[in-house]
Amino acid sequence: MIIDIHGHYTTAPPALGEWRDRQIAALGDPASAPSPDSLQISDADIAATIEANQLRLMDERGIDVTVFSPRASFMAHHIGDFQTSSTWAAICNELCYRVSTLYPDRFIPAAMLPQSPGVPVATCLPELEKTVTQYGCVAVNLNPDPSGGHWTSPPLTDPYWFDLYEAMEHYDIPAMIHVSTSCNPAFHTTGAHYLNADTTAFMQLLQGDLFSRFPGLRLVIPHGGGAVPYHWGRFRGLADALGKPELDEHLLHNVFFDTCVYHQPGIDLLTQVVPTRNILFASEMVGAVRGIDFRTGHHYDDTYRYVSATPHLTPDERALVFEGNARRIYPRLDAALKALTDKESPSA
Repeated sequence: MIIDIHGHYTTAPPALGEWRDRQIAALGDPASAPSPDSLQISDADIAATIEANQLRLMDERGIDVTVFSPRASFMAHHIGDFQTSSTWAAICNELCYRVSTLYPDRFIPAAMLPQSPGVPVATCLPELEKTVTQYGCVAVNLNPDPSGGHWTSPPLTDPYWFDLYEAMEHYDIPAMIHVSTSCNPAFHTTGAHYLNADTTAFMQLLQGDLFSRFPGLRLVIPHGGGAVPYHWGRFRGLADALGKPELDEHLLHNVFFDTCVYHQPGIDLLTQVVPTRNILFASEMVGAVRGIDFRTGHHYDDTYRYVSATPHLTPDERALVFEGNARRIYPRLDAALKALTDKESPSA
């Protein structure tokens, strides 16, 4: 089985974006804010967007299941206040849940959190609980910078985040550390802010001792870990200079990387540097880079090709990247897949 742990509903029906535009336009006049009930998206609308895009590409590329969450750039936690984010997160999470009910053997939901700059993360817990217990979400996306590129939140090792970590351990779910849209003109959203955040998150974790307090916490750093694999020696050296243990002991029981790296040399580096047990297959499609690489004739985000071709994985290691690691790091995903298998198997 090929499990893609990083998919977003980037092709949602236009009505979703139109509702969001009305919500933003009403920020100065709350009485004119649109009701969530005014958003009308039918199952047919969902099917049209999924079957023409994600599902078609999954079938073409041999991907069996995608962990599916709301569009990352749409999270935009810097817009409005907590109530703005809370209403928006609930709408987006329900939409991904509906995708999973229409295609239960292909999409497993993950949730965005209703974060808001400066607001305690405990306010996110009701949405987390709802999405896990009612929607079957197997992970959450955690934005380390809800300010949108200005980095006003404490580091990920700060007690500010601990209520969320306790809930994640309680429900046994990982978080993908994923920022959203940059409102800082110095940082392009997908080309700079995303990769900056991936690298920053790893360094924040390296500087602290978070996992001695939360040994069951699991954090996935997307986009191949940003600059981390390329500068692995630098981070090992910094750990030594800071009096921390080797990375294997200090972080790699709890921190993982995906394969959203859009060229063969990048995947070769990732799989050569990072232990196989810490790599999860992902493509992010349909995502930040949708074009075709003229040098290869294939889509940049067809990461299945790169993982299949890298010489740095044995067949057994490749199976871990494609499936085994996801089942281990996302236990609720493993349980959901086993339940599907049991449902499809004829009774004895």
